[in-house]
Amino acid sequence: MSETYYAGSYWLGRKESAEICASRAESFFRLLNRCDPTFTQWFEKAYSREDALKLRFEPDATTFLEMFGRDDAQGVKGGFSISAWNGERSDDSTLRFSCGSSSLIVPGTCVLRPPSEGPVAERVSSAPVFTQILRAMALSWDPEWGVVTSHVHRDQVLKATKVGTFPGWVMYFSHRRGPVPPLPAPVHVEPVEDKGTLVVLTPERFTASNPAHVELAHHVAEVLDRAGLLKPLQPWVSAPGQ
Repeated sequence: MSETYYAGSYWLGRKESAEICASRAESFFRLLNRCDPTFTQWFEKAYSREDALKLRFEPDATTFLEMFGRDDAQGVKGGFSISAWNGERSDDSTLRFSCGSSSLIVPGTCVLRPPSEGPVAERVSSAPVFTQILRAMALSWDPEWGVVTSHVHRDQVLKATKVGTFPGWVMYFSHRRGPVPPLPAPVHVEPVEDKGTLVVLTPERFTASNPAHVELAHHVAEVLDRAGLLKPLQPWVSAPGQ
């Protein structure tokens, strides 16, 4: 694979307790486990592979609560930050999440980076798997926005637009941002329960080297921007009844 990919979800200014964050993290890892076998085991990061392999952990709420109590897990504005690695020798994946912060500058995030090459990369870097991963992030973290795209495409887009949300291969928009307008084929749109909407640009792997993919992303971005969906992240406001 010539391009590397990542999945990320983002929200701003949502202060939450360690218990709520631990529950969200447990839910996410449980759903991620179902996306692909490569996500069934996790280790804390360390200075060497040998040391990290001694730090396997069970991704449950009790474990995360214990991790949150450590100095190295303390994030900004009362938040928590955890990094993990799935222990594979070559087809390795890394994951980092930050949650619980009241900061209006540094967003809460959950970012997964699957392997860049090899059979696992070929399997995971597909529209069905990445859509499942972003859905898992949406259901667990309840972000305002999420995206799956290649690092090359992200860098190209951010050179030409203001920093904020931007179009990608797979996107998620919370209902808090507003409804997703009709989009042209082959774009696929699907709901995520009562939380938001997933938008998948192409069923095949999106690449920045494909002019048709880039043009489709540009056109869809124009439609989404007119609908107000590509504005910067907004400070979190609880929905009625929450």
